[in-house]
Amino acid sequence: MAKYRVTQSAVTQLLEDVRRDHIAIPELQRPFVWDSVKVRDLMDSLYKGYPVGYLITWQSVGAHLKGGEVAAHQQILIDGQQRITALRAAVAGLKVVDKRYKPVRIKIAFNPVTEEFATLTPVIDKNSEWISDISALFNAASTYGFYSDYFGNNPGVDKASVEANIGHLEQIKNAQIGIIALNDDLDVETVSEIFIRINSKGVPLSSADFAMSKIATYGKRGRNLRKLIDYFCHLAVAPHAYADIAENDKDFASSKYLAPITWLKDDAEDLYDPAYGDVIRVSGLLGFSRGKASSIVSELSGRDPETRKVDESRIPAAYDRLEEALLQIVKKYHFENFLMIIKSAGYIAPGMIGSKNALNFAYALYLRLRADDSMSEGERKRVVRRWFVMSMLTARHSGSFESTWEQDIRRIGTVGATAYLKQIEESELTDGFWEVALPAALETTSTSSPFFQTFLAAQVATGVRGFLSRSITVASMHQQSGDIHHIVPKDYLQKNGFPDRGDYNQVANFALTETSINISISNKPPATYMAEILEQIESGRLTLGEIIETEDLHRNLRENAVPDELVTLTASSYREFLDRRRRLMAGVIRRYFDQL
Repeated sequence: MAKYRVTQSAVTQLLEDVRRDHIAIPELQRPFVWDSVKVRDLMDSLYKGYPVGYLITWQSVGAHLKGGEVAAHQQILIDGQQRITALRAAVAGLKVVDKRYKPVRIKIAFNPVTEEFATLTPVIDKNSEWISDISALFNAASTYGFYSDYFGNNPGVDKASVEANIGHLEQIKNAQIGIIALNDDLDVETVSEIFIRINSKGVPLSSADFAMSKIATYGKRGRNLRKLIDYFCHLAVAPHAYADIAENDKDFASSKYLAPITWLKDDAEDLYDPAYGDVIRVSGLLGFSRGKASSIVSELSGRDPETRKVDESRIPAAYDRLEEALLQIVKKYHFENFLMIIKSAGYIAPGMIGSKNALNFAYALYLRLRADDSMSEGERKRVVRRWFVMSMLTARHSGSFESTWEQDIRRIGTVGATAYLKQIEESELTDGFWEVALPAALETTSTSSPFFQTFLAAQVATGVRGFLSRSITVASMHQQSGDIHHIVPKDYLQKNGFPDRGDYNQVANFALTETSINISISNKPPATYMAEILEQIESGRLTLGEIIETEDLHRNLRENAVPDELVTLTASSYREFLDRRRRLMAGVIRRYFDQL
């Protein structure tokens, strides 16, 4: 059974279909990423009859909107947005949105004598031999007048040749562009697979891309919801863009959706900067209890999850749930309180969180629990905090996580978040995990390892000091300046039987310390620099850090999960030191988790 049909459409018909929303382009209010050179090249290819690739569309189910408006059955353009936008700019003379969200014109010039295309420049504009803006020809009320004006300004040109070339240029309007229209009964996974196979670059089109395209087809409301997601994500990274959006996108600025994200213009936090795919995932969990972005597309298409049949009457309610979820997600109070919970668990820097999905699920969980009036705010924060750390330690949201997400959401709805979290902890965070699996997981050279980063988070959350520091905390070094220090210096190990980075760069050989202490230790073996610390305690004269009491030294070593035998450590006992420290680090993480 055919899953698609291939048709040809003239450029002018294609642009008319876009104008009348028969083909929906969700990207029109996003910054145009092509430069003018690519637009010029596209026009040159059409002029010469070269292929410009197929557009790929997917049938969208229509629905009755509020106010009597009807979202017609549209073809959603899922590949070819930039080409269509370029044609709208060069042929129709319409403006595109630049990086500042400002409407601007891209003018392509044509020389009918040399048959060259070029981006319009002041020099070209002053040269009468050039047609400064080809859209003037395509939109001219009278081509006779156009020809007459050109020859009047250029009396010395070869009239027959120029007439032929301008006529050839005008025929771009009738150039045929291929359209691959995918059937409306295909699921998102099948559409994605077809897209990948057709696309010459082999670039995957994610389910989140489909969801964003689908959202934008629901009339003005859908376009604004799409923009709400886009602008929220953009402002989270670039707050300065707020003025550009407010000034240049009047349609969105006059809607009710700008106010909820206005707070981002003053935002300087970068711990959690969601991309649109993240927002789609969170909204799916929050609004639909669904883990897959493709499931959201099905919901917004009116597809009944039980019968798998489309029921258009379901569509308005689906968009209501989506809007409600999005407004919860972008709310300043919710977002900032969630970040405080994550920071209270010790994760205070973006580099400490290797799993965006762990943040996504935790945020969705936090927002869902806010609707649970039977749960106190303190219990809500405790559950979210422990869930997040549990997921970091167990990689619960990696791999094929979407099914796990849906299972977790269902179980939370059935038995409650507190009880379900306890079940997971009892089944996965057993004594065997803490005493065997976690120490083994810490046998790695990756400082981005979630296990090592959780150890650092534990240090931050419990307020401990850096290695051999008297008063500077691990938290302050994360926020200001600190070094990942080799407890047993690399140079010493390399010279004493451990030349491989897999040995000397074990995370069990790392500790966060002040830069000045790191420099003072340099390549000295532990026995040497620890002897200096002991001498410092004895004499009171500071030479390495500021510790001047024996008990304070031992307390500092315990805070950093460093064995006391560091004082006598040599290369021959290095492997035993690593094994001992991994167990101590696991113990620190376990005590920290128990206190969350």
